[in-house]
Amino acid sequence: MSHLYKDFEPKWFNQSFSEKSYRSIFKWGAPNEIKAPKESLYKMLKEEFSLTDADFAQYSENLGLDEVRFDLPIRLREEQLSALRAIVGPDYLRTDDYARLSVAYGKTMYDLMRLRGKIIENLPDAVLYPDSREQIEQIVAYCAAEKIPLYVYGGGSSVTRGVECVKGGISLDMRLRFNKVVRFNEEDQTITVEAGMSGPKLEQLLNDAPAQFGAKRAYTCGHFPQSFEYSSVGGWVVTRGAGQNSTYYGCISDIALGQDYATPVGPIHVDSYPRKATGPDLGQIMMGGEGAFGVLTHVTLKIFRHMPETIRRFSFMFRDWDTARNAAREIMQSEGGHPSVFRLSDPEETRIMLRLYGVDDTPLMKLFKLRGFKEGEMCLFLGFTNGEKGFSANAARVAKRVARQYGGMSLTGFVTRGWEKGRFNDPYMRDTMQDFGIVTDTMECTVSWSNMAKVHAEVRAYCKSRPQTICMTHLSHAYEQGANLYWIFIARMHDPEEYRAYHAGILDAIQRSGATMSHHHGIGKMFGPWLEGQIGRNEYAVIRALKAHFDPDNIMNPGGTLGLDIPEEQKRFLREDIQ
Repeated sequence: MSHLYKDFEPKWFNQSFSEKSYRSIFKWGAPNEIKAPKESLYKMLKEEFSLTDADFAQYSENLGLDEVRFDLPIRLREEQLSALRAIVGPDYLRTDDYARLSVAYGKTMYDLMRLRGKIIENLPDAVLYPDSREQIEQIVAYCAAEKIPLYVYGGGSSVTRGVECVKGGISLDMRLRFNKVVRFNEEDQTITVEAGMSGPKLEQLLNDAPAQFGAKRAYTCGHFPQSFEYSSVGGWVVTRGAGQNSTYYGCISDIALGQDYATPVGPIHVDSYPRKATGPDLGQIMMGGEGAFGVLTHVTLKIFRHMPETIRRFSFMFRDWDTARNAAREIMQSEGGHPSVFRLSDPEETRIMLRLYGVDDTPLMKLFKLRGFKEGEMCLFLGFTNGEKGFSANAARVAKRVARQYGGMSLTGFVTRGWEKGRFNDPYMRDTMQDFGIVTDTMECTVSWSNMAKVHAEVRAYCKSRPQTICMTHLSHAYEQGANLYWIFIARMHDPEEYRAYHAGILDAIQRSGATMSHHHGIGKMFGPWLEGQIGRNEYAVIRALKAHFDPDNIMNPGGTLGLDIPEEQKRFLREDIQ
């Protein structure tokens, strides 16, 4: 393997490994695909962490090549296993070591570090692979009667410990069989799918709608999270996710219409009307429940006309963070149409983005200096527009006009195209670098324009309080009233508990600064202790009441999901008005 390094190139791991190995569980994506840093980025990492080529001559972390083996008992009785097996079929209930571990962890670095260290905990006793809504309803009813904890595994891309089976019981793996189209309605521009449908499969079906459904034209789902290739529609909905094109298409809470759930108290159906004023919106109440109220089975989504030929790409460099933020706000508030992708990097992320996407190898770097743009101060803005040809062109024209008004230097669409090439495969780099003890992970929060500078400064100060830690931030998923701030931190770290403590400190800093603690990752079990402190005691009582109604015996994703069923002393209250 070569990445065209001129000097020393680390031995990035690129070998085959057993499909039953630990690595096959913690590795991101396709088994035979990796991504390594460009040479300039590799050299920058060495400088940041005071490393030499010798530190990359051999792996410092467990590669996870051993086949999965452990000795943890199954706590379900044989008659319970037999009853569940009768529902899904004899081949679709598994209790082997690999099956149990394969659905136990998500993709936060805490999960990956534990898997590399063979720290095996919080496993289901059995994994079921349902094939229909009726089967899921039967499973939920049986588990409710037998008081068996029940968890759900969709795509496995959770970064909040959302799928971890803290109380044992069973996990429903939706990927294998519960991933079909239920209905396609071109007149309404909707599609109804089973919750295990993967993002790529959904998008392929919609792009190919004329052949697949006899449609008049091609469509798109409009929802593209960075985890797109390995996430499920159900996961998008239960975590209230957002895709990278959300500034135009909306978050999943805007795209999802109808929903069906299997709960311990019976089925719940939410209709797919686009708007209604019939009391509180049950769909919005259920969305974001993360399996704590029931199992999401079917989802009806809005779909959009697929017109890639109308995309207009652009990128600009601004002199500093304050100017760039003001330009971003004006673009969103100008009422000239919203870009689809909207991403503004702070100075530290800009420095790394220029290397990651190949700008450091172009004459642009000299041009920046000639025009007085300073590395460590300048900020990169990139995006593109979607929609009808005239609309897309006008939205791009407005964005460019505003950018120039604020002194932005046009970089054309070059940088945006580089970002597009890596938008879904950047997570592959995490495994490559973690083999040498360098960890990368992310956090995000929602801010208003008026408190964005404060949140950015305070959270960044905490992140950088750890020596030799890279902290990149970008603004994305923008609105007229604010945006998402997305944090990416890179550090040398080996101990999962050290990681967990640092992660908790970032959540503390986010909540103290006055931001939300999640924009689209959800809450899971990892963020749960902060939720009541985020929304307030009386407000959180509503979530408790919903849990008590839908799941009185606490069998649905128990063990801290949404902060439920955790001891009071473990909760974090950072707002003075809630303590």
